[in-house]
Parts: sequence; structure tokens; C-alpha cells
Amino acid sequence: MIEKRVEDLRMRMEKIGLDGFLIMEPNNRRYISGFTGTAGVLLITKKQNILFTDFRYIDQGAKEAPNFEIIKYEYPYLTTINEVLKRLPVKQIGFESEFVTYNQFLELSKVLDGFRLLPQKGVIEELRMVKDPEEINHIKEAARIADNGFKYILNIIKPGITEREVARDLEYYMASQGATGPSFATIVASGKRSSLPHGVASDKIIEKGDFVTLDFGCVYKGYCSDMTRTIVVGNPTEKQKEIYNIVLQAQTLGLASVKAGLGAKEIDKVSRDYIESKGYGNYFGHGLGHGLGLNVHENPSLSPKDKTKLLKNMVVTIEPGIYIPDWGGVRIEDLVVVLEDGYDNLTNSAKELIIL
Repeated sequence: MIEKRVEDLRMRMEKIGLDGFLIMEPNNRRYISGFTGTAGVLLITKKQNILFTDFRYIDQGAKEAPNFEIIKYEYPYLTTINEVLKRLPVKQIGFESEFVTYNQFLELSKVLDGFRLLPQKGVIEELRMVKDPEEINHIKEAARIADNGFKYILNIIKPGITEREVARDLEYYMASQGATGPSFATIVASGKRSSLPHGVASDKIIEKGDFVTLDFGCVYKGYCSDMTRTIVVGNPTEKQKEIYNIVLQAQTLGLASVKAGLGAKEIDKVSRDYIESKGYGNYFGHGLGHGLGLNVHENPSLSPKDKTKLLKNMVVTIEPGIYIPDWGGVRIEDLVVVLEDGYDNLTNSAKELIIL
């Protein structure tokens, strides 16, 4: 898998006209080399794969990145990289413009003064959009752990418990099942707070009659999962049932439209048009979904402005929502693998309105 990723990157470099590519963003570095350490820089040229790192990671780098030459750098680390570059037939070097800070760029320009530095946006991230079988298996396991976490937490949620207690117990359970941590700060938003799309768990006490939106995921072998379910504590009102059913139908329609070759914004439009037809278009303010992998948010973005065409083995979320200020909200989210003629849903938790 690593060999193919490196060769795919080299093909991109050739099209761009690069002799070398410096990779510093941690997940890009991991994707291209397999190295999981916290300090390191990759250099990919037409013939060389090099991992620069410090003495703490020499052995780890040799084990995790066997296809790379491991070179120990001394601080300042760019001096070591410069010395190596001067021995190579390299003149035009790409770097990750969305990760390298302005100060880092100034330092790169100063130390690597004999080379032409060319900012590159999204080159490796574009490669990462399509997952290989190993990546899909890791994401599938992270999704399985999250599904089990949802089943577990339904036995914990009750009036009198705080949102933060729910998040704590859910994250602890997922860790006990093999997760290395949450994909992001767990969202538990109840009552009127459920109108907050990113209502991270607070000290609010869950009360009878509350909607409770749970948006969470976990990391397994570096890969994320992401799911959302909204439940109700106590008997739902007619309006709660109405809003829930609109969101559920919008999500069902969005899922049904997923397949390779369709535009990201076209899928967004399917769910968005349905919510608008029910009079709640102004209460659905975010995109329908997003890509996911080593990061919980990756390209493509299923939004009205994203022109990306879905490809087989992209992994995306489908998560419409309605959020009514000072009342509450509903979101339902599944994680799917794009197939040639449909999708494989990795999220298996029930979606009918659960009443606790």
C-alpha cells in the first residue's frame, strides 16, 4: 500500500514539475510513509524516499517506514535537510502550503536558499480521498466500536444525568473496546442546546422531554469514525416527531443518491431540497456531509459549492439536520463507503426515533 501511495505522489509531482516534495503535516507524513512519530519530515524525490527524524524515533522509523532511508537530524533540523538536498539532483521542491506557517516558510527560504520552493495545496489530501482496503477496514472497525458505544450509552442516558457525564461514559466505553481516543470532542446537546450543531457536552442536566443529540466517533489504528443520533427522553411532542421525521426522510433520500460519479453538491441538493420543501430550509445551515479518514474532516465536502465527483472507495458522511433556535434540533448521520452503484453503510444503529 505504501509503495503505491509513494508512486501515486511521484506521478503527481511529475505533472506539477517538482523534483522533490517536503512533507511535514503529521497525517500526510503517516499516509505516505507509515511513520506515526511526532517529529519528522519526509522528502520524496524522483528516486529517493527519506524520513528525517531525531534520535527518539530512529528505531521506530526503521520499523514503521521500511521503504524509507532514515536520516537523523540535529537541530536546527533544516540544516540537515539542506545538506542532503545539496547532494541530490533536486531544484524545485514542493511544500504543503496549507500546513507550513509563514514563519516556517521564511525559515525554509533562508536555509534552503539554493532551491526553488513551490507551495502545493491539497496534493496529498487529494490522494487520501480514495481509501484502500486496509484503510476501509480500519474505518469500519472504528464505526463498529461507535455503534456499540451508542447501544451502551442508551442504558446510561436518563433525566438527572449531565451531558458531560454521558460523553465521559461513552468515550470510556469506546476506549475499552479498542479505540485509542475520540475522533473529536464528543457532542452531547440536550433540550434547547440540541439546536447547536456543534454543542460540545456541557454541565447541563438532561431533563424529561429533551431531545438529546449525540455526535461522536472514535479512532482505531489512526482512522476515525463519525456518527450522529438524536433521541428523546420521555414522550415526544408532535412537533418533535415532525422535525425528526423530516430529517430522517432527508437523510434517507441523501443516502439513496450516493454512488460513484455523482457530484458532491448534487447529493447535498437532494436532502436540502426536501428540507426546504417542508419549510425548514433556513434551519439547515451546514453541508450534508464530508470525507473522513486519518482526519475526521477530509475532502470532499458534500456542500452546495463542492464540485467534486464522488469516486469508488471514498468514505463520506450523510448528516442533514434542522436546528431551531430556542427550541432544539435534530441531526442523523451515517458513515458510508462510496461504491460504483450505491454505497456500503458502515453505521448500523437504528434510526427510528428512540424514546427513553
